[in-house]
Amino acid sequence: MTDSAFEQNTFDPHTHPLDEIDLLRHDLFHDDRHVPIFERMRRESPVHYTKDDPWVGSFWSVTRYRDIMAVDTNHDLFSSEGSIVADDNDEDFPLPMFIAMDPPKHDKQRGEVSPVVAPRNLAQIEDTIRTRAQTILDGLPVGEAFNWVDRVSIELTTQMLATLFDFPFEDRRKLTRWSDVATADEDSGVVESEDQRRAELMECLEYFTRLWNERVNAPPANDLISMLAHGESTRDMDPTEYLGNLILLIVGGNDTTRNSITGGVLALNQFPDEFGKLRANPKLIPNMVPEIIRWQTPLAYMRRTATRDTELDGKQIRAGDKVLMWYVSGNRDSDAIPNADQFLIDRPRARQHLSFGFGIHRCMGNRLAEMQLRIVWEEILERFSHVEVAGPAVPVRSPFVKGYSEMPVVLHPK
Repeated sequence: MTDSAFEQNTFDPHTHPLDEIDLLRHDLFHDDRHVPIFERMRRESPVHYTKDDPWVGSFWSVTRYRDIMAVDTNHDLFSSEGSIVADDNDEDFPLPMFIAMDPPKHDKQRGEVSPVVAPRNLAQIEDTIRTRAQTILDGLPVGEAFNWVDRVSIELTTQMLATLFDFPFEDRRKLTRWSDVATADEDSGVVESEDQRRAELMECLEYFTRLWNERVNAPPANDLISMLAHGESTRDMDPTEYLGNLILLIVGGNDTTRNSITGGVLALNQFPDEFGKLRANPKLIPNMVPEIIRWQTPLAYMRRTATRDTELDGKQIRAGDKVLMWYVSGNRDSDAIPNADQFLIDRPRARQHLSFGFGIHRCMGNRLAEMQLRIVWEEILERFSHVEVAGPAVPVRSPFVKGYSEMPVVLHPK
């Protein structure tokens, strides 16, 4: 497609040749322009080959729920090794992380940090999350517009990240910045160059190396840095692998919750009858939370690499081919999720969505993300009759992260 046609909204997603559509555009998700594109792909070309993309080379797009599940749950045939995004790691700046590893190394490294989100630990931090949500919401202006993303979504998730890392609380906004930088490129508006991105990530490594040195010389503790420093399979990581795993934990702990907190407010404004249903029955919150995460789909896709020749939906995939699982499409597949284009807070089986992935790489912090969302909505309903979206939500410029940088809202008291 031509850039001008897309940017001027003269592009017709219903008729434009699928082979000419750039699925890795930074503004693909703006104004939900991706929705009719993926609807066509699920119908016309559910396993679709893009040849010789100028940025990432050739790749397959898997767009239907059942095919995504087939890929996501077969790590032997579809490997995560090397990269979980469309482009490969730079040879001169590799960032190994356990989500981009296969067993057994993946299992060992994930096992070192997974206790931080074990049920007993989540029960211990629930009161902390609630107290922080209460403090944040009580400090908001009522009846005047402000940026919900910055004041609520970012602040709550960044405080939680600081707790999980036992990170200096006064510096917690560094975590937000490093999360944004880690998934950015020159076209994102976050960094001006790859050199700047690398320099900021090296600042992240330097900061966390100081914390590592403190924790490794102290008794093991229940925070992520201490777990990495004392873990049998992680204590001897080289600096690039430490940085890679830090980025994974920062982005993973930030993007799902942050963008779903914002996306939930937006969805309830787009579907006001659902907001009325919620006010009438706050007990729907636990079911609404996974519906928000499905509707938002904070990470649009995940990549795998075929380990050997195989066939998927009649298409011949060769060993070494890149395979992109478009969660953002599978979550709108009405063959698997009835009325998938509707946001329904009382949806049956709401947790069957793809946003957390499946198989060995299923999101480690999924229960923590759900708990944060549940608590923030419980506290919102205690205070406000309505969270009104008062202007356009500004999407981030990314083909991978599906989120927002700004969203003005006005709070209305009960």
